Amino acid sequence: MKLFLLLLTALPLTAQTVPEALSFLERAEKELLAASNYANRAGWLQSTYINEDSETQAALANEQYIKKVIVLSREANRFDRLALPAEAARKLKLLKLNLTMVTPSNDAESTELTRLVARMESTYGSGKYCRDAATDKGKCLDLVQISNIMATSRDPKELADVWQGWHRVGPPMRKDYTRFVELANKGARELGFPDSGAMWRSKYDMPPDAFAKEVDRLWEQVKPLYVSLHAYVRRKLRDKYGADVVPARGPIPAHLLGNMWGQSWENIYDLLAPTNAAKAYDLTKILKDRKVDELEMVRYGERFFSSLGFAPLPKTFWQRSLFVKPGDREVVCHASAWDVDNDEDLRIKMCIQISEEEFGVIHHELGHNYYQRAYKNKPYLFRDSANDGFHEAVGDTVALSITPEYLTQIGLLDKATDPSGDIGLLMKQALAKIAFLPFGLMIDQWRWQVFSGQITPAQYNQKWWELRRKYQGIDGGPRGEEFFDPFGKYHVAANVPYTRYFLAHILQFQFHRALAQTAGCRGPLHRCSIYNSKEAGAKLNAMLEMGTSQPWPEALAAISGKREMDATAVVDYFARSRSGSTNRTRASPPVGSCAAHGPS
Repeated sequence: MKLFLLLLTALPLTAQTVPEALSFLERAEKELLAASNYANRAGWLQSTYINEDSETQAALANEQYIKKVIVLSREANRFDRLALPAEAARKLKLLKLNLTMVTPSNDAESTELTRLVARMESTYGSGKYCRDAATDKGKCLDLVQISNIMATSRDPKELADVWQGWHRVGPPMRKDYTRFVELANKGARELGFPDSGAMWRSKYDMPPDAFAKEVDRLWEQVKPLYVSLHAYVRRKLRDKYGADVVPARGPIPAHLLGNMWGQSWENIYDLLAPTNAAKAYDLTKILKDRKVDELEMVRYGERFFSSLGFAPLPKTFWQRSLFVKPGDREVVCHASAWDVDNDEDLRIKMCIQISEEEFGVIHHELGHNYYQRAYKNKPYLFRDSANDGFHEAVGDTVALSITPEYLTQIGLLDKATDPSGDIGLLMKQALAKIAFLPFGLMIDQWRWQVFSGQITPAQYNQKWWELRRKYQGIDGGPRGEEFFDPFGKYHVAANVPYTRYFLAHILQFQFHRALAQTAGCRGPLHRCSIYNSKEAGAKLNAMLEMGTSQPWPEALAAISGKREMDATAVVDYFARSRSGSTNRTRASPPVGSCAAHGPS
């Protein structure tokens, strides 16, 4: 008989008491902390030393953690009818929503599922596109190398070649992913959820259907900005590549946007710069000219948080993090932040490139680390962000303060650029932030429908591209079911929910607007930096320290004064009045405003 069934059948049938519930929670948190730390260490090893042994150990540790959560979640059902103190009741709820994947009760299926996930992530991490060795370009390219080509090449044939080449990583994993969905759904149903997607949506302090409607509401607030930007970008790309490559209406070819997934477009700013924009500074060039290395890139991020009043990162952060891709082994280069021991063993893992984009990514990842440390003194079940969008938003909020004024303060610019030419600065931000929004939305729109069965395995690729055309207005060309393009994105391969990133791109502007006001910034919102503001740092830290001890509207109110997510802050950031200051009442036409047809 299975271990967890033995535990369940051994449970007493007598009425439960509040002291028993509190004692159970104390034991559960102690056991979960130990299991989490073990899984974290095994996961770090798998990501930084990809091989069969590390993959097996990570799968085993992950399986043990998941089983521990499932056993405790079912044991917690004993206390459902008790009138518990508010803190204990919230802990029980969070315990049952602790996982993004629930393994089935069958031991063989449980092991199969965790090994599937480990194998899919490793396959993604070690993926390469090997060109025809008979050509003069015959060599294998990893995702970092392909991404550099996507960012810098302006040859549409080369771009199409590497874009299609990378997506060859997906088809071999299609069968594994189909089986993964079956098993993950079985586990979710055993915990009382209709499917894994419904389980994910249950984590937002509101019913799953209500959360889906909330996401739709936020998208409608920002959609006009994206439609305008899309129309402008399509016209400029048509001017560059010609009518035979870029259509006058409809979707933009996916390989032309400077990014493998078309989720950010700032790499093609040189093709899109407005004619009336002041000459933009090139932060990538500045960093390289000054011979800033990978460690110094991270120290810039640390110094920003220190200026807000946060303590320096621990010494072990610098000893144990992965900053540079090793030359002797495969690693998962996708940037991530780690709290290995749920205390002070903070790390980041990324193969840092010296670039403006990575400068911002570092601030983002450190945001996770400082959030993790801020709530470390909370009980284990409260050591998380208010919702997962908060965790993603914090670092990006800080990155919004990477303004010309900030770069001047830290000596990377001799003087701040003239605000009168800020249309270019705003365009660069729009290409990163506004361009991302529909992509951040559609990943889980696809997965929610896959988990629910609305999208069948026979439709995986068809429906993927239908959603990309609907939300992003991007097309990959003829991509039949012999392809499995969703697997070309890390978060699909690794089963990481993605709506958090969409929420983060809303929340970061809401956080930034509130903190800029606290810092006393009086200029345009896009020129406000909270660097060196201890007042803003204290307000931010007050929210971070809450962890997930309160429903997310309470945490949002602590930093913004509002209990509802509000995308008007996005509009405020990109709106400019005639005087050049931010217009907080009615938005002027957004960056790239154009009457041409948008994504549809």
